[in-house]
Formats: sequence, structure tokens, C-alpha cells
Amino acid sequence: MMIDFHTHAFNPKIADRAIAQLEKNAGFPPLTRGRTEQLLDRMDEWGVDKSVVLSIATKPAQQTVVNNWAAKLDKEEPRLIAFGSVHPDAEDCCEEAERIKELGLHGIKLHPDYQRFMVDDPRVDELYDCIAELGLPVIFHAGLDVVSPDLIHCPPERALKLMRRHPKLKMVLAHLGGNEQWQQVYDVLAGVEGELYFDTAFTTACPDELMMAIIRKHGAERILFGSDCPWDSAARIAEKLLRIDLTDDERDLIFGKNALVLLDMNT
Repeated sequence: MMIDFHTHAFNPKIADRAIAQLEKNAGFPPLTRGRTEQLLDRMDEWGVDKSVVLSIATKPAQQTVVNNWAAKLDKEEPRLIAFGSVHPDAEDCCEEAERIKELGLHGIKLHPDYQRFMVDDPRVDELYDCIAELGLPVIFHAGLDVVSPDLIHCPPERALKLMRRHPKLKMVLAHLGGNEQWQQVYDVLAGVEGELYFDTAFTTACPDELMMAIIRKHGAERILFGSDCPWDSAARIAEKLLRIDLTDDERDLIFGKNALVLLDMNT
């Protein structure tokens, strides 16, 4: 089974506006216009069985609407696995994390750059404790983001501090631990013990040798296949993983088995 652990789609009420703004920030055209039906079409094209859809509450007031839509999507489309989002500045962020679990959502997405917090900021400790207590995985944008090129909110060094302070937190660092910071990921994060996972989203620019070194050092059992659709192609990332010197068993773990374990899903 191929599970793409990192994709994006939007409520149709805001999809056009959201994708237009993100396209402007990115400076290149997306592979969908942010609609779930387009994501499903791409999944068919690329041979993806299931995809995790990551929503982001960029303002505290967005939490409820974002999570209600994610819950609806999760119930209506069996091939899509929806994550919720909370905003660290919301007074009820812990209560909303609890509601995410009650809604049956499978994890939480935090984006330190869009939500404007440093990943190891002590003010977020209470939220991290709540998420850890709930047993939900939390996925962070890690490394460079075009929305904040001069201040990286989740660099490898700070991510390591967070992990050491919250060892029970199930952490997924997107973009192989840190977008465009892959040497630092190898030096600082790869191989660290604990429930720390990297996904492969938007890593076509990572040199093959460095990707292979990170996977070898960290262990294939803690790597998750991801594309970042609509900003990169699952087919392109899959081709990269097929090209580098992994065993068939390691590829099986990365392409789907690790996700099934982390999400506690049998199928």
C-alpha cells in the first residue's frame, strides 16, 4: 500500500482564494487547485492508495471551522485521512486538541511559520503536553518556508530541544526533518532515539546521497512517504525512493507500513 502522508486540500468555500495566495508565495504553479476531487485524481494518476490531508489554522478563530471540515472530509472520503489543526495562540487550544480526537481525526498539523511561533517556545509546552496525553501524532512544517525565509521557525536544533523536553510527543518533521537544511538534519537529528519521524515531502532537491545517509542513520522504520501535493508530485518522490539504494523491505516500510503503525490503522 502507498500512503502519501503529506498532502493539502481545502474547504471548497476557500480553495480558490487559498491556492491563489499560496501560489503567489511559492512562485510556481501547483499541481491541483486545492480541491479534494483533484487530489483524488492525482492519487489515481500516481498510484497512491490513501493520502493524509493536512489542514492549518492560520488564525485562532479558524480552529473550529477547519476541524469541522476535516472531520466531514474524513467521514465522506475513505481514501483520505484527515488531520486537524490548532493554533497555539488560541485560549482553548488544548480543548480543541481534545475535540480533534473526539471527532475521530488522526493527528494534528502545526505550521510554526504560518502560525508564528518558534517550535521550542515554552509557551507552547502546555499544548504539546495535551497532544502527547491524547496520543495523537503531530506533524510540523520543518526547515525553510517561503513565507518566512529570514526566520526559520523549526530548524533541526530547536526541534531537538522540543523533542527532549517532550519525549512522549509523537513528532513528524516534514521535508525530511528540515526543508533545505538536510545536512543539519543529518548532523543533529538523524538517529536520535524516540518517536521522531521524518516525511519525504518536497524533497526532490535533496541530493540522493544525503537522503540515503539520513534514512540509513535515522532508520527506515521512522521515515514516512509524503509528497506535499499540490506542491510536489508523489510520482517524483516515489521515483527518488526507488532510485536510491534501499531494500524492498525498507521501501515497504516507507511507502505505507510505517504510516499504518503510526496512525494505528490495520488497513
